[in-house]
Amino acid sequence: MHRRGGPTRFIYDISHFARETESVFMDTNYLVAFGANLPSQFGSPRTTLCAAIERLEQLGFSLVAASRFWSTPAVPEGSGPDFVNACCKMRSSLQPRDALAQLHGVEEEFGRVREGRWSARVVDIDLIASEDRVLPDRESFLRWKNLPPEAQQRDAPTDLILPHPRLQDRAFVLIPLAEIAPLWRHPITGDSVMEMLAALPEAEKNPISPL
Repeated sequence: MHRRGGPTRFIYDISHFARETESVFMDTNYLVAFGANLPSQFGSPRTTLCAAIERLEQLGFSLVAASRFWSTPAVPEGSGPDFVNACCKMRSSLQPRDALAQLHGVEEEFGRVREGRWSARVVDIDLIASEDRVLPDRESFLRWKNLPPEAQQRDAPTDLILPHPRLQDRAFVLIPLAEIAPLWRHPITGDSVMEMLAALPEAEKNPISPL
């Protein structure tokens, strides 16, 4: 699909995507978070995220809904340029682990180098949720969700954990996610996206602004 006018046309007319995907019985809805704070071969972080979404469409993902772009300060403060963040609802016939492999493949194709947790990056694509699935199981999910902060900076799961264990802690995910899936409920806690967002301190939400 060709888009004229550059990244400012990020809010798409997605009605034809919705009609198309309704006819595919076996497709799964995925919530996907995008972020970048370094330029890539495609240009600015904002342009890179547009290109990443388009690349996923080329690989067979159907775009159902897309949030606006949001500007998020890097953490810790002063550690790098502000991030550009967005969330999309996408459909695919792929199973969750295969879908994640596709997301990681696009990251690699776009020049992502994994040098450390929460570091600056040209693109970051996270699989946030797959409808009401809990993977690999409830016990494993809770172990990663309840990981102490110091361990979060050091340890990363070797298997896919769904929903994303840090979802409820991240304003930069919940704010754009609230634009496209405000009523989606966490399959473990039962909280909606709007309820998780409301529970976060205002100090964590205030620095995040639309672009």
